[in-house]
Amino acid sequence: MISIVETTDIHGVILPWDYVEDVPLEASLASTAGYIKKLRNKGDQVILLDNGDNLQGQPAVYYYNFIDTVSPHLLAESFNYLGYDACSVGNHDIEAGHNVYDRVEKEYHFPMLAANAVDLKTGEPYFKPYTIIARNKIRIAVMGLVTPAIPTWLPEELYSGIGFRDMVETAEKWMPEILNQKPDIVVGLFHSGWNTQDEKYKLDDSMDENGSASVAWKVPGFDVIFCGHDHRTANEKFVNSIGDTVLILNGGSRSEFVARADIGLLTGKNKKKIISMNGELVEMKDFPSEKEFVDKFRSDDRIIKEYVNRVIGSSPETISSRDSYFGPSSFTGLIHKIQLQITGADVSFAAPLSFDVAIPKGPVRVRDMFKLYRFENMLYTMSLTGEEILKYLEYSYSGWIRTMKGPGDFLLNYRTGKDGKPLITDGKAWLANPSYNFDSGAGIDYYVDVSKSEGERIKITSFTNGKPFSYKESYKVALNSYRGNGGGGHLTRGAGIREAELSSRMISSTEKDLRYYFLRYIEERGTLDTQAPDNWKFIPQSWIKVRVPQEYLLLFGQTIQ
Repeated sequence: MISIVETTDIHGVILPWDYVEDVPLEASLASTAGYIKKLRNKGDQVILLDNGDNLQGQPAVYYYNFIDTVSPHLLAESFNYLGYDACSVGNHDIEAGHNVYDRVEKEYHFPMLAANAVDLKTGEPYFKPYTIIARNKIRIAVMGLVTPAIPTWLPEELYSGIGFRDMVETAEKWMPEILNQKPDIVVGLFHSGWNTQDEKYKLDDSMDENGSASVAWKVPGFDVIFCGHDHRTANEKFVNSIGDTVLILNGGSRSEFVARADIGLLTGKNKKKIISMNGELVEMKDFPSEKEFVDKFRSDDRIIKEYVNRVIGSSPETISSRDSYFGPSSFTGLIHKIQLQITGADVSFAAPLSFDVAIPKGPVRVRDMFKLYRFENMLYTMSLTGEEILKYLEYSYSGWIRTMKGPGDFLLNYRTGKDGKPLITDGKAWLANPSYNFDSGAGIDYYVDVSKSEGERIKITSFTNGKPFSYKESYKVALNSYRGNGGGGHLTRGAGIREAELSSRMISSTEKDLRYYFLRYIEERGTLDTQAPDNWKFIPQSWIKVRVPQEYLLLFGQTIQ
């Protein structure tokens, strides 16, 4: 019996402390260390794999990405300590930029895999396409793939010289070479989600963001496929196009679970045969942090806490992302103000990137900037016509709100059951779409009529400074790089701009990530501007006044503070 264990989408949750919220964590990579130690102490043969997206998410990695770039990287040190055998590359690893992932790859004592990330100069994989792991005369082949949708989210400078190819075509290319090496077990390590809700995975297009099912269906040879990227857990057996069974596993995200495949082999005269294959999702909160792991990185913990606790200003009031779903808020308003000031743009688009966070009244610390801005996006200035700005907003609100017939109808767009009512989990409802796609606008005055159908809700009345707004004129628009490269579909499916045209609309980009500029902005001024803008509103207001307290309670389990 051999056990193959996968972590995925750790997003910097290495030590048992949330450096953003300044609270302990139930689960972290330190818990995984305790679990792996237990497996190895039992004498189990353990192969340890990771499926990418580790270099963004917590100050623990941000600090070693961009602040201390000389010391050994905490992620590499912790992975090496645990004895990982291989990892795949994730889109948020690429988003950290060449200087970071190229450096970390050199520090790892194991290979980074991504067969479909191709060096444009040589045509060969930029990272290793696969690796063969030998363990007690058992040969395990591991092929890595990364979601090919990266260019739709990230500025090209972050992956300069790298092209991202079709997952199925890449797997078909490398599978014969892998099988010629006569491995006993073939593993797919795909930073791409698992989706078999419909049968699109059987079609020809496998450049999809979550294309793992397409590879599993079309490319025979895999015994186990570990997925990632979509933060969803999976443990199922899947029958591919030639009738072979493939074990599919996904460990979710942020060290909350690990996925484990237990494989039994029978040794014959010339080769080994798989006789059993079972998957398990193991919850890490049930395992205490390994003391030796925590002790080894105690100095890193101290350094990171000192960094995030540094005071950069003060706030006269608490600002919360919660208010952003029901109208203009001081939380998104602060983002808008800074984006407009940095760029001098006419219009700003921004969303609450974290669903439920707050910056409290009093001292503002470095850690609060990770609440305000979750990702390391650049700030773009782009050219859009007034009509495109309108369509962009219509698209944004279409994922955000419903069409109401009266004050008894729901305002926000929730995940619903068959009865059409919001699904309630642990006493709370969940939004149907991620809040980071709920872009509002600033620099313009407009209203959103919730009684109207999609595409007919928004009326832009003027610029906030009183100047007339024209749907025919072109304007400078500030927005983050994720959005500017097509992320979320606001510019493409919403405004109707062809993806190939997006780069021609670019006017400028910041050199550093937005969080850097937010931190500097607040340090220079000393005080947060917590006044909420008043440039847009939902109408009819009489309906909204009824809905807000009810839906605030539904979303957050609390009444409005």
